[in-house]
Amino acid sequence: MACASSQLVRLLGFRQTPCTSFSSALTAATSSTISAKAGHFPTLSPLPLALSINLTETNRRNSAALRCCLTFVAKDESAASTNTALEENNRVVSEEDTTNASGDGDTADIRLFQSTGSSLKAALKKYASFVSLIHKLLRDDLRRRRIWGGVLVNTGLITFLVLSLLALDWYSWKTLGLPLKPFHFTSPFLISAALAGFAGFLYIPIVDNMKVHQILRQEGPSTHSSKRKTPTMGGLFFVPVGIAVARHFTSSNSLAVYGAILATLAFAAIGFVDDLLSRIKSHNYGLPGWVKLSLQVAVGLCFSIWLDSASISLPWNMNLSAHLPRPFGPLYLGKYYLALTAFCFAAMGNGVNLTDGLDGLAGGVAAWAFIGMSMASIAISPDLAVFGASMSGACVGFLFHNRYKASIFMGDTGSLALGGALAAMASLTGMFFPLFISSGVIVMEVLSVILQVLSVKITRKLHGVSRRVFRMAPIHHHFELCGIREPIIVASAYFLSSILALIAGCTGFILI
Repeated sequence: MACASSQLVRLLGFRQTPCTSFSSALTAATSSTISAKAGHFPTLSPLPLALSINLTETNRRNSAALRCCLTFVAKDESAASTNTALEENNRVVSEEDTTNASGDGDTADIRLFQSTGSSLKAALKKYASFVSLIHKLLRDDLRRRRIWGGVLVNTGLITFLVLSLLALDWYSWKTLGLPLKPFHFTSPFLISAALAGFAGFLYIPIVDNMKVHQILRQEGPSTHSSKRKTPTMGGLFFVPVGIAVARHFTSSNSLAVYGAILATLAFAAIGFVDDLLSRIKSHNYGLPGWVKLSLQVAVGLCFSIWLDSASISLPWNMNLSAHLPRPFGPLYLGKYYLALTAFCFAAMGNGVNLTDGLDGLAGGVAAWAFIGMSMASIAISPDLAVFGASMSGACVGFLFHNRYKASIFMGDTGSLALGGALAAMASLTGMFFPLFISSGVIVMEVLSVILQVLSVKITRKLHGVSRRVFRMAPIHHHFELCGIREPIIVASAYFLSSILALIAGCTGFILI
């Protein structure tokens, strides 16, 4: 093995230049330390080694003695550090060449190869690099294990959504007989998902560097404290993608699609102002609740007035009519249709906002709600069905980054936009009943909050003590506090939403 350091060589008394005899090397060592050490090794004592001995004859004994002497000195200095350095970096090589060139006898040379620089420091650096590499690999492995549940849930969601859209394409050709292009609904879905996913990789580093992070409410679950540094306002990158793709795949003179786009952008603007004020105030709430609700109702009333005055051609003259199961529908509402539209906008906007409490929950539930509405409205307005498929794909593209563990949240900018888009589809087609079914998870979230508030107020008034129905509202927080893991809650919501979306689509076919 190589020498541990130049100090070890000085202790042994060797010179840098190779010597022809072992005795000359030892006589050059004048240090009292090496004399005391050499007394323990008879073969290395100064008296016999001063003689001129042929190294060929005593080669084996001197080599063994040299190794013993190196080990002895190493133990005196620092056994642990020196042995580590010897094993990792250095190597003492003794080569013995016996030559008979002149015929005078055998001769041997002992060559010492020494490492340059501080060998111990190099060994410590290599050890530190190795430990750092192992730590990084373990950390990445744990991170992959944490997100494995989210990846699995997303894979199942995308698979069932694509199969549903393929079935919708086939059904529109074979059963409804609509003259649509091949993959009329699947294409905008996949393109929107791909573009939204790619846009997320560009958008997230920007908002992260700008420190646009989620501000959590103080009364939320304690397990959400790790989400405090997560960027927000993700609706700014995936909602425009869904709108642009829908605009590309629909006809340029479709008033229904234009109306849905305007309603979506109006609700996105309300959410953007709320997120911006929340960032400025460093508080979870930006706009006051009554102001936000008033703006949503105002947008719904404006949309209903435009809908009443616009000449949107619907089949069978179903304008301002709500489609209900027989024998109730279709039901012509007249001016009451305007009030129903305003209520639907406010309810859906706040519903999606309340649902956005777990990683991937609101995005996946909204994606299925859009698919259900696309199925229900395909016979009334194929362009509006394409709009729903495109917005569903945008939600899936957002879920590439919002799945457990989320790297970004949609914020009010995204949640209000999705709610406004769903309400616009229902108002333009009269499919309020299928919307109520397809967004069943969203309705359940809203009802849990209403029930919790009523329970607290009534019990406080009657008994003087507040009593809650759930541990925390909305209901997904109740399940979370019951010990159910976040990916399990989200996967269950996806499964329930898929069933409800299929039921909503079949209901729309029956109502038409």
